[in-house]
Amino acid sequence: MEMNEDDIAEKNYRSTLPGPLGPIDTWISRIEAVILAMGVILMAVNTIANVLSRFILGESLHFSEEINRILIVMITFAGIGYAARHGRHIRMSAIYDAVPTGGRRWMMIFICLFTALVMFVLCYYSIGYINTVYSRGRVLPSLSMPVWIIYVWVPIGFAITGIQYLLTAIKNLTSRDVYLSTHVVDGYKDTETEV
Repeated sequence: MEMNEDDIAEKNYRSTLPGPLGPIDTWISRIEAVILAMGVILMAVNTIANVLSRFILGESLHFSEEINRILIVMITFAGIGYAARHGRHIRMSAIYDAVPTGGRRWMMIFICLFTALVMFVLCYYSIGYINTVYSRGRVLPSLSMPVWIIYVWVPIGFAITGIQYLLTAIKNLTSRDVYLSTHVVDGYKDTETEV
């Protein structure tokens, strides 16, 4: 399987942020990539094992659904930081694209700071939610594991995403170009007309 330019760049990601921010950003990126890869692989193995069990033994694995539920939460909230780091988040840019580069850079700084604030607020509220679930003492029926453990990934994902948006704002403050993330320069690839 041939890797395209973006895949190679993501695999060899090394942050260009100044000072100690660069190594921290690179380290977080590697951890996210491992979490996402392992989560997807474990989910696939768990689902295949459940299907085989159903067809061979005539009975599903009673814990399979709960494991996939845990993995979906983990992949989702580890993935939002990953998407922000690689500039893969959804953008609605009709007004933004009409503004000159200098204005776009300041708009991007504002967007990143506002988004970071929203992520940190969501992190705060998700911690409150986890405390509520913890105080109720609920457990998963098959795994007999406390339900609150599933949701630990939520504030971690929001915090990492908030940090990533802060780092992107810093990158835009220290650069002449406009960056969607710490290493993705703003712009569009015209893939439909490329041959």
